Amino acid sequence: MNIEKTLHETGGFLNLDLLAKTVVEGYISGMHKSPFHGFSSEFAEHKIYNSGESTRHIDWKLFAKTDKLYTRRYEEETNLRCHLILDNSSSMHYPTIVGQSIDKLNKIGLSALASASIMHILKRQRDAVGMSVYSDSFDFYAPEKSGERHHHLLLNTLNDIVKNKPESKSTDTYTFLHQIAEKLKRRSLVFLFTDMFQEDTSETKLFEALRHLKYNRHEVVLFHVVDVKKELSFDFENSPRRFTDVESGSHIDLYSENIKENYKTLVNTYLQNLKLQCAKYQIKYVQADINSNFNQILTTFLIEKQKFG
Repeated sequence: MNIEKTLHETGGFLNLDLLAKTVVEGYISGMHKSPFHGFSSEFAEHKIYNSGESTRHIDWKLFAKTDKLYTRRYEEETNLRCHLILDNSSSMHYPTIVGQSIDKLNKIGLSALASASIMHILKRQRDAVGMSVYSDSFDFYAPEKSGERHHHLLLNTLNDIVKNKPESKSTDTYTFLHQIAEKLKRRSLVFLFTDMFQEDTSETKLFEALRHLKYNRHEVVLFHVVDVKKELSFDFENSPRRFTDVESGSHIDLYSENIKENYKTLVNTYLQNLKLQCAKYQIKYVQADINSNFNQILTTFLIEKQKFG
């Protein structure tokens, strides 16, 4: 697939449906060549061919790529329910990127494309998926369903949040997690995409909300979406620079080198505490760096999906 051509035809914005297929197909191809090919056969809705079985459903195209015999699974259906939660506050639209591409994304772009890729997998396996989006309000909710119309509704929502940057919108994540938890009545696999920047920094309130999400035996995965180079390592040129809070509009002028070490120390302390709290409440923590590929996100999804069953 010509990704640059796809971007040109969509006015420079991500075509999430096409790019999600590219991400998933590339991931599956890589897994077939890796020691994890057993996972990928489940992932791609195949099972290893056993001698004596009918050859009717052998996937010969896959055989040509892997030199292994797999048969397609047509009748088996699962009852997995998955709910995607996206933080759409202003900080998630950092950095500002015109014409995002698959290898150059901001935080909301990565979250949306990762979500679309997970949806693509769930669609192939006929599993149900729902979605919630919040910023300074509860912007969107759709319960877990399958089907083509529902899939396109969620894709359109993801496309909209990537294209439309909110103006100075902060959020209290815990407020909306409580509301979402009240709506999830049946056991689900829950994926939360957020940069963990919020107006109220009370970790107690946040983890009370995450614990609420685990009610009814939901499994929760926190994808902490960050720009590691800028937001964690504070890797900026040492020249006079104005740093502006995209949510509040407040700013400060300084040389990055003057505060870099203290900044990194504080951030690392915060991250370690965040990971410890997640471990304490049995919430899977995954750092999702916008400068990395999607392999870790999709591997996490696949492992959690298998454990969930």
